[in-house]
Amino acid sequence: MNLAALIARIPKAELHLHIEGTLEPEMMMQLAERNNISLPFTSVDEIRRAYDFTDLQSFLDIYYAGAQVLVTEQDFYDLTRAYLERAARDNVRHAEIFFDPQTHTDRSVDFEVVVDGVSRALQDGEAKLGITYKLILCFLRHLSASAAMETLESALSYKERIYAVGLDSSEVGHPPSRFVEVFDRARSEGFMTVAHAGEEGPPEYIWESLDLLQVKRIDHGVRCLEDPALVKRLVEEQTPLTVCPLSNIKLRVFDRLEDHNLKRLLGAGVCATINSDDPAYFGGYVGENFLQVQKALNLDADDIHTLARNSFTASFLSDEDKKRNLIALDQVMDQHCGSSQGPDLPEAL
Repeated sequence: MNLAALIARIPKAELHLHIEGTLEPEMMMQLAERNNISLPFTSVDEIRRAYDFTDLQSFLDIYYAGAQVLVTEQDFYDLTRAYLERAARDNVRHAEIFFDPQTHTDRSVDFEVVVDGVSRALQDGEAKLGITYKLILCFLRHLSASAAMETLESALSYKERIYAVGLDSSEVGHPPSRFVEVFDRARSEGFMTVAHAGEEGPPEYIWESLDLLQVKRIDHGVRCLEDPALVKRLVEEQTPLTVCPLSNIKLRVFDRLEDHNLKRLLGAGVCATINSDDPAYFGGYVGENFLQVQKALNLDADDIHTLARNSFTASFLSDEDKKRNLIALDQVMDQHCGSSQGPDLPEAL
């Protein structure tokens, strides 16, 4: 079996996926028509041409503009369903999905509408596609800490459906330290915590996320290699990094995929994973991220195995569910030299 076939067959978990970032141009147009929303684009091709970013902020500008077409519970259901069906083709068996309620509540879309639509699709996805899930609420760090606290208060009624909280949006100039009180409250309410740090922001933001926000995972984190003491800590504590290679190239964190530091992270013993971030905007879902990184960095089967194992061990799955997925992964690896069959994919929703 060649490595492309191996990548297709291995079960995977995706831990860094913004559901709003799966809004494909076709769906954006469809929802705009359904909800009678006027977009500054006249065609799907024009939307695709708009996906030409120079940095994180220029991406976020179009990202938030596109999100305006998401209005009803059915919109959020359809968006999430479409992602799950696409993820199933990449043999994703577990997904930990970010959503940004402030992007919607600031447009007068009720918190309940967002959670109900996304949750209903996730429940159907587990029943029909076999993809387990955790839902993670992210605070927009370019907004105030008080606004984040208000969002957290709204989330308390949905604790049975929201597993963790995170911190995303434009990183530079918005350090994690601004949100200590919010994260302290979230942990006291039983939420797990993660945070975006060390993508465009400096390694200091990773330190703050670990020490002040007490996160269990760092989303991105690729700039950790600038700080040997930080790398040592990440390795010793096996704090996972949810790396998003194609996103990093699209947002100019690295000039070329061949320059990406993912293989160096693995070589240092960091628990790195591969994820797609905002795949509709960044040119590839998780399988494509695996494929392109494998070619660019000359990853071997052991590297692929490590990355897939890391995706499950870094997840918020129970120990029993982690073990079940790792057994399935190891079985595929044991067979990879002699098997040419693709994965058994579940039916569509």
